[in-house]
Amino acid sequence: MNIEGKRSGEGFVAHKAILVSALSKALAERLVLMDFTLGRKGLLGYLKALAGSNIIKIVPANGSASEVRASDKRLKVTCGSHTSYLEDLAWVGEKTPMTLCEVRVSPKRTVKPNIGGIELSEALNRVLPFTAKEDNRPVLQCVLFTAKEGSLKLVGADGYTLAVVKLDCDVEGQALIQRDDLQGIANALRKAHRVCLGFEASGDGSASSPQERLDSTYLVIDTEVTRYKWHGVDGTFPEYEKLIPTEAKTVAHLDTVEAIKAIGSLKWLTDNKAYPIDLHLNGGVVLSNPDNNGQVTIPADIEGGEMRRRLDGSYLVSALRACGGMVDFRLTDGSSPVVFTTEGYQLVVMPMITSQSQPKAQEVAEPIPEPEAVAEAETSSELAESRAEAVAEAEAIVKADKPKSHRKREPVAVA
Repeated sequence: MNIEGKRSGEGFVAHKAILVSALSKALAERLVLMDFTLGRKGLLGYLKALAGSNIIKIVPANGSASEVRASDKRLKVTCGSHTSYLEDLAWVGEKTPMTLCEVRVSPKRTVKPNIGGIELSEALNRVLPFTAKEDNRPVLQCVLFTAKEGSLKLVGADGYTLAVVKLDCDVEGQALIQRDDLQGIANALRKAHRVCLGFEASGDGSASSPQERLDSTYLVIDTEVTRYKWHGVDGTFPEYEKLIPTEAKTVAHLDTVEAIKAIGSLKWLTDNKAYPIDLHLNGGVVLSNPDNNGQVTIPADIEGGEMRRRLDGSYLVSALRACGGMVDFRLTDGSSPVVFTTEGYQLVVMPMITSQSQPKAQEVAEPIPEPEAVAEAETSSELAESRAEAVAEAEAIVKADKPKSHRKREPVAVA
């Protein structure tokens, strides 16, 4: 954390409100302050309780760092007429997580922003829900940050869905960051006035190139009071760009709010938690259950021919909520992934396989030859019986070759 204030011997003087604001935005549970370690939440609550002055002074108890190290380590806190002494590891218990942040004081904190705080916060909220939650796919538990040619891409995938957000940002670098490390940062960035995103190489702190190893790169986000720094994860992220269809035969422009309401009404008609939804694009968008016990039609502007698709209801709702407002629903063919697009955002969802989406079996049987040598010996009834048996046998062969309907999902990417 970077606090604006002035040095006072081995300590510092700063506005109490600035220090409180910085502590409330920090994500770590342990605070390093002038070689002392304190519990962040405990110190934050203590500072809020102080009254009498807007200025706070924090210095080593004996006035010098060397004397403090020789005796008991304590911090002297002065706020108006109130004076207190804090011991090292105050408000730190056995269950306090081992996450650290450091307070640094400077006369003026300057951040040259290269991206909007709210813009980056919304991008993270659109990507994090679509990262994998299972421990057996560690790479898909991460968010890929790739910056080049004036744009920054945030990518997340869980095996069935793929989310890509594109933002304008003039930096170069790449890092793979674990999703749990990013929890909470989106809300903190919404409160930041200035945000600067960058990449640093391990050791020397210099900017890294996209070709360097991901585990040797740090992702750094600077705000006016806080610096967030995450170490990259070692791994190879799937080549996600190959999974996004480049062309669409049918595009529907629809309202996500109306679609979510329609899906909610269909969900009540099934007892299964995994509820598939059939979509029929023909003039409008018709949503229905596979059992045909419910159907809802919502208005939509459709370009292209008629198209049918089956999607998992929970994935469909998550996609619509992430997009929000009006969205383009793009379809290529019966087996390709469906793509939801809005400004700067792409969300790919794998469809559920049905008999209509698979290639149809050849249903043309070989012509049955007319009997010639024994035509005169057979009676008309015997001839009819012989033909009927041949037709039945041919139909049995055709039915055996037809593919059966499957409802399992196909993965977007393999970890």
